This record gives sequence, structure tokens and C-alpha cells, in this order.
Amino acid sequence: MNDKGAAGLLEHYDPQGYFCEMLGLPGQPTGFTRPVWERIGHLGLDELHARARDAALELYNFGITFTVYTQKDSIDRILPFDVIPRLISPEDWLTIETGATQRVTAINLFLHDVYHDQKILKDGVVPRELVLGNKNYRPEMCGLDVPFGTYVHINGTDLVRDHAGRFLVLEDNGRSPSGVSYVVENRHLMQRAFPDLMADIGIKPVSNYGQKLHEALAEIAPPGVDDPQVVLLSPGTYNSAYFEHIFLAREMGVPLVEGRDLVVEDDRVYMRTIAGLEPVHVIYRRINDDFLDPEAFDPTSMLGAAGLFGAYRKGHVALANAIGTGVADDKAVYAYMPRIIAYYLDEEPILPNVETNICREPEALKHTLAHLDKLVVKPVGESGGYGITIGPRASRKELEACRKQLEADPANYISQPMVELSVAPTLVETGIEPRHVDLRPFVVTGRSTWVLPGGLSRVALTKGSIVVNSSQGGGSKDTWVLE
Repeated sequence: MNDKGAAGLLEHYDPQGYFCEMLGLPGQPTGFTRPVWERIGHLGLDELHARARDAALELYNFGITFTVYTQKDSIDRILPFDVIPRLISPEDWLTIETGATQRVTAINLFLHDVYHDQKILKDGVVPRELVLGNKNYRPEMCGLDVPFGTYVHINGTDLVRDHAGRFLVLEDNGRSPSGVSYVVENRHLMQRAFPDLMADIGIKPVSNYGQKLHEALAEIAPPGVDDPQVVLLSPGTYNSAYFEHIFLAREMGVPLVEGRDLVVEDDRVYMRTIAGLEPVHVIYRRINDDFLDPEAFDPTSMLGAAGLFGAYRKGHVALANAIGTGVADDKAVYAYMPRIIAYYLDEEPILPNVETNICREPEALKHTLAHLDKLVVKPVGESGGYGITIGPRASRKELEACRKQLEADPANYISQPMVELSVAPTLVETGIEPRHVDLRPFVVTGRSTWVLPGGLSRVALTKGSIVVNSSQGGGSKDTWVLE
């Protein structure tokens, strides 16, 4: 088959009626992707498989892994990588970039408000109990001003594309979004394995992410600090994203520390070095709120540093992301994002939400229970694809279990119609087949906002699956934003 060229590979590729990231709508080929598709065709299937094997070996040798705790005999795994890139046109990227910036701007305004005057709650735009009763709401943050009003410095907004090719927001990740290391490493991998595929095709770069992130973090340093010391605080080697922590620290050129490396004296933070204690001004933390400071939050925590929150409140150290941001990326609060955007910005969302039923509301619960076999039900506090019931694909037993959970604790769930996720050509053993994909653009905010061109394209490698999470067997693709 390796001598059939583009027509040979395309001959058996059928998007099955879904919007295709390479070919567009059925019967409407996407012109800007044609040069890449033709080059893939000329490589042939045998060559694609050979290079894919080399790429997988590189991932393994470089230690580009994530951890799955539920599989005791296979702790560290490489994230499966599909060698056929996902392409985004300049026009689509403009929509994503402006929409993601709009969304993060509104989220930061919302967080400032709920930790200060709470006008949006007083005006009844968002239910008071939804925010103040949220487990991620931190009363300790009330009245605390953060530099530039930026609470979410690194945001990952998960996007899907529907049957018509429209981008929709599936959820926000405003605490510690992961996956950006794969974005950069996937690009490096493609540059080494497929230089002929990329030649003379204008692709926006992603390798400056570390520089952009460091610049944004340096901007939020305490006043009067001209050359701030930034560190990345990690829970340690057993964290599922530890590879990413190492990667980002290296890309930014900053120390990677654990809680035991930090000392707080007189409300100022220092790190232990072989030369003695050195001041720390900005902490990019990959530790949940609860574990940051045993004096302020969970007294049993061994991961953070005692006194850290006191130093933060005094303005002697900056944290990214800020404490208490989880209240804004809650799946129930997500449902109110169109109203939040309208309230603070007086604008319509550039990137609309997927239609969402908030099961804490009686009518929404009634609708969900009546249409359980047609909806996707999600717990508001879970991530990684866990706890989801996909109604159209669930068994009768699974639907009954979901019904009982909904009736017992409706406030813990939302439901959404099942979106017919777009597909992308994906290399499988027998050829090229469509697989469902999503997209997580990474948005970096200090004084201003910058969006990494592209983002993490996750792909559901199991045929027919719409769960793209790495913990559930998903993989990733390189994402090319064309100039």
C-alpha cells in the first residue's frame, strides 16, 4: 500500500459523517490541509508505521510519561502519540485565541468579585450558595488583592467541535491544568521524525512557552523586586504529572522544589540551597490548595510549607495559580459562564458552552432523569474523565446506578447532550481511521494574556470512544496552527 500515494490512503478513510479536522464537513474538503494530506499519502502506510514506532521509542527513552495509579503493575506510561497532525486554520485560531482570552478575562473578574464585593451574587446572576457553598471556595482569600487582578495565570479550556464544525467549551481548568509539556514535546518529536512533512508549511511555534510563562510569572512578583526568583513547587516524584513539572522548570530555567525545600521566616519564603537560604518571590505551584500550608489548611499535609499562606497574604510571595480558583472551574459554575461573560464584559461568548443542565435545580434534575439515556452526566468535582455516564452508550445497569446517584445528591451533577465530537485521521494498525478529538489551548496571564498557538489535541484511540483523557486510554497529536 506504500506506493498508492495520497489517493490510496484516502481511499479507505471515512469520517462516518462527523466533522473531520483534515477534510472538513462531508463533501466539503478543507483546502488548507490538502498539502499536508498529500505529503502523508506519498509517505505511504509502511513508512508511517515505521516512523510511528521510532517516535514511540523516543518518548520512552526521553521519559515522557504520566502516572496511572490504578494500574499497579504499570505505573509509568508514555502518552500514546499519533503521528498524523491536527491542523487549525488562521481563521479558526483567531476564534479560539480571542474566545479563550475573553473567557479567562471574565473568570478573573469573577474571582476578584466573589472574593471582594460579591456583586454578581447580590445581583442574583450566579446563585450565592453555588459559590459560597462550593468546596473550592476559600474564605481566607476574601479581601486579598492579587497583582493585576489575575487569579488564573495558567488556564486550560477544553474545547470540542460539533457536527457543524463549531467550537464549544466543554470545561475550564483554572487550578493546575496539565498537558502543556506534551504540546511542546510533540512538536519536537514531529520536527525530528517528519521534517519532510513540515517543510515550507508555515506553522506557528510553540517552543517559546517556557519563556512566555516565566515572563508572566515574573510580572506578578512583589513590588520592588527587579530580578524575581521563580520556583516550581511539585508534590514530588509520585505525582502523575511529575515529568511535566521537570519539563516546565527546565523550560523556564527555574528550580524545581518540594515543600521540604521551602522555609518561611518572618512571613518571607526561602528555599534551601547548598549556599544557604535564598529568597523566593514567585511560586508556580502544582499542589492543591489543601496541601499548600499545614498551618492554614490541612494540618496533616506533608507537601507544602508551614507559613506559606501568611507570606502570601502579606504580599511577600506570589502564587500561580492563586488560591481559591477552583470555584471558577467547577462544572456547575461553568454553566453560568455565558452570564458571567455578559455581566462583566457586556459581550456574548465568542466560544459558547455546551448546553448544560444544573441538576441542583429541580427542573434540570427532572429533565435529566427523564432523558437519562440521551444525556452525558458528570460529577461537578471530578476530572480525568472519571465518574461520567454517557447515556446513549450506557447499559441499563449503569443508567440505573446513575439515576440513584442523581437522586441521592443532585447538586453534585450536571448533564449535557452528547456532542458529536469531530474526528481526525489517526494511524491504526490497518490504515488510517477517524478518531474523536478535543483541544486544550493553554492561556497564560500576567499583566496581559497570551495564548499558546495550538494546544493539546487529545485523541480517543479506542474505536468509537469519545473519552480522550490519558487516564482513560487516550493519546495526543501535534497541533499545527497555520500562519
